[in-house]
Amino acid sequence: MYTDPIADYLTRVRNAVMARHRMVEIPSSNLKKAITKILFEKGYILNYKFEENGPKSSIKIALKYDSVTKLPAIQTLERISKPGLRKYKGAAELPRVLNGLGIAVLSTSKGVMTDKEARNLNVGGEVLCYVY
Repeated sequence: MYTDPIADYLTRVRNAVMARHRMVEIPSSNLKKAITKILFEKGYILNYKFEENGPKSSIKIALKYDSVTKLPAIQTLERISKPGLRKYKGAAELPRVLNGLGIAVLSTSKGVMTDKEARNLNVGGEVLCYVY
């Protein structure tokens, strides 16, 4: 049993990238599915698949690497809001990751989205993680 499933998700992906794995399998939840969809839409992962095996559902993620330099698309995954200290930002004070080159994943009242989408919708929320 782990107390922070989002940190576990990010750590599994980070470890798989550092070990140059092609695939990583992660226990599933709705929040993890939403984060996975965002990573795919923004081009940080190659593909994903949600597997429903009764109560033990999982997410299989195909990691993305550059074909020439073999560098991973995900350089850094950083957890921001933790169970011990939640970080909330209003619409006016949303963070810009690497001057807009990276993304911040937020949990808002309108669902899980990136910082750019939240700025366009003028909503704030909990800053889950930075990806660049």
